[in-house]
Amino acid sequence: MDSKLPISLDWSTDEVVDVIRFFEIVEKAYKHGVDREQLLAQYRRFKEIVPSKSEEKQLFKQYDEELGISSYQVIKKAREESSSKIKM
Repeated sequence: MDSKLPISLDWSTDEVVDVIRFFEIVEKAYKHGVDREQLLAQYRRFKEIVPSKSEEKQLFKQYDEELGISSYQVIKKAREESSSKIKM
């Protein structure tokens, strides 16, 4: 899937890379499934960069609408399930 990733010009290069990695792992959860712990680690890093809940929702909405997925549902499933692999 080629998509336009939501990024901020205020972020450093490393932060942009980490946010892109987070959104890529969310996308992979829909395609193939991903390791739950890896997903949650990427989400924790994402939250270090985007601590604001409203900004998180805005970024999720931008990304989700383009791909027809739900980043929130991926994270919710990873938090609620104890299985080692998350697949949507």
